[in-house]
Amino acid sequence: MAKEFVFTRDDFKEIQKVVAASSGINLGDHKFEMVYGRIARRLRATGLRTVKDYLSLIENNNLENIQFINAITTNLTYFFRENHHFEFLRKTVIPELVSKHTNDKRVRIWSAGCSTGEEPYSIALTLDEFLRKYATWDTKILATDLDTQVLEKARVGLYNDERVQSLSGDVKKNLFEMTKNGFRVKDRHRKTIFFKQLNLMHSWPMKGKFDVIFCRNVLIYFERSVQQALIDKFRQVLQPKGLLILGHSESIGAQAQHFEPLGKTIFRRKV
Repeated sequence: MAKEFVFTRDDFKEIQKVVAASSGINLGDHKFEMVYGRIARRLRATGLRTVKDYLSLIENNNLENIQFINAITTNLTYFFRENHHFEFLRKTVIPELVSKHTNDKRVRIWSAGCSTGEEPYSIALTLDEFLRKYATWDTKILATDLDTQVLEKARVGLYNDERVQSLSGDVKKNLFEMTKNGFRVKDRHRKTIFFKQLNLMHSWPMKGKFDVIFCRNVLIYFERSVQQALIDKFRQVLQPKGLLILGHSESIGAQAQHFEPLGKTIFRRKV
């Protein structure tokens, strides 16, 4: 079947270069058809006919450049993905946080690459009992993503039946309220989370340090050297003995000297 737009391997290589330069994401050659489908949508939206013209447009149009990154970025997530991480958070990390922060009463967790919000809301529900018992503590969850569109969906916190169908009745009851438009995350969970747009390849504005950083199934999109640089940056913004939690197919690599492995892609900063 003939394509609506001409899309050559050279076009694809140019997009690979632009995406790598702007976001650090490495688009493998196997993404050719996926990228065509997403670029075709932006060509229709802008009324342009060639990839060359489109790439010229995003050089000078910041709003369309954001749309371009949003279109290319892959977002696949669900509630309590890799549930063993949340069990570890509940059984091991929360008691440690209570002991560690008895004096300053300040807890910070970062969901880096939060997509449409399922991860930070899963964190918030896991922390629910802690947040109720220690309501006067300064506890915040930072949730960031490169894609502004998925961030807006996450901020709204509204999900359809398909997104929540695998959850137990108790989880649905505790996490959501039913509305005519679907399942909406309850205010008490939403108020703990602060959603912000962040390109991991740019400077990070955060000043304080984190107790736990979730960065799962994000590093796989970067070249190995970039992965190592990001893990080192995560280490620098972790509290001493803070935790870095990666995705099931990701590894700490050469940064292992700075971390103690706790099993199943959970790593504790040594100092």
